[in-house]
Amino acid sequence: MLLVLALAGCGEEKKADADFRDGFDAVSVSGDFGEKPEVDWKAPMEADGTDTKVLVKGDGDKVAEGDKVDVNVWIGNGFTQEEAYTTYGKKGATPETFTVDDQLSPVFKDAILGQTIGSRVAVVTESAEVFGPQGNPQMGVGNEDGVLLVLDLVKMFQPPKPKDVDPSELPKVKYGKDGPTGFDFSGIAKPDPKGDLLRAVVREGKGKEVSTDSTLKVNYLGMTYKARKPFDESYSAKPAEFGLDQVVQGWTYGLSGLKVGTRVVLQIPPELGYGSQKQENIPANSTLYFVVDIISAK
Repeated sequence: MLLVLALAGCGEEKKADADFRDGFDAVSVSGDFGEKPEVDWKAPMEADGTDTKVLVKGDGDKVAEGDKVDVNVWIGNGFTQEEAYTTYGKKGATPETFTVDDQLSPVFKDAILGQTIGSRVAVVTESAEVFGPQGNPQMGVGNEDGVLLVLDLVKMFQPPKPKDVDPSELPKVKYGKDGPTGFDFSGIAKPDPKGDLLRAVVREGKGKEVSTDSTLKVNYLGMTYKARKPFDESYSAKPAEFGLDQVVQGWTYGLSGLKVGTRVVLQIPPELGYGSQKQENIPANSTLYFVVDIISAK
């Protein structure tokens, strides 16, 4: 809370002397669809409400209510005139999947609904409209800053299908007194970052079948290729519980179709994990390895 208040106060003090322009008068966006947008700030930007422009009109399917769409996202802070967030990394883009329904932020929903695949849409709006009254300190966006969004509607989302393989094709699970402690990567080639979602059932369960909207209780351990130790695990603590719609897509679609009681090893390519976004103890563009015990599902 102190950080939020400090950002808000600092922003208001600086804004008193800033020469603002409103909305798109403060910025121009160029560049090809599918490439990171080129953003030219002419002045600090303020926004009174929300304004939307279609910069590139795609010739694909029209997005309807309830559709799932893969979207590349660029977010800029209109006050600092800096990039706040992007799905475009040094090695390309990793789209996010948006479900166009009432659970999606109204700003994003209004920008995407009714547009066609292949379109680039730009939006200028108030921070509160996107992030709520406190802004987004993690992105460096204050509670009164103007915000620029650039959205590339890449394609309609197609659920990935895991490729079932023999356990010998994936790292061997190492065990201790409490269960799995890590992976042995001996004999396992460095993964192709564009590779498939691989799944190897170590022990098949006999319980309820898991679906993509299930809430699971699991034990798990995760590592990156040839890491010295796990980046996260629950075996030494207590099981985790979560909805499969709240995790990376590699878990959502890698665990779907399995039964309670199953122990499975997953190899998750970056685009179904964290993509180009670095996480704590996980480098950007990492292939993720998990062993997961499915304890219950509801």
